[in-house]
Amino acid sequence: MKRNRFKDEQIIQILKEHEAGVPVADLARRYGFAEGTLYTWKSKFGGMEASDAKKLRDLEAENAKLKRLLADEMLEKTALKEALSRKW
Repeated sequence: MKRNRFKDEQIIQILKEHEAGVPVADLARRYGFAEGTLYTWKSKFGGMEASDAKKLRDLEAENAKLKRLLADEMLEKTALKEALSRKW
């Protein structure tokens, strides 16, 4: 999995600087990211505060955990069905 160089709080700070009128090229040069990255961040974090980003990160982690649990249960259920369908 790709690791982010910037934390959510840093991304939100950069987006706020952009909203304040700093050009994208200057931000990209100062912080060392591609100009297109800013627009990706804007679509994900636009209008958020730092606390909102933390809540989003927590919810995404919980969602991933629940998906893993569901996949494990479905796998177990399938295995039990196969075992019961065989004739002894």
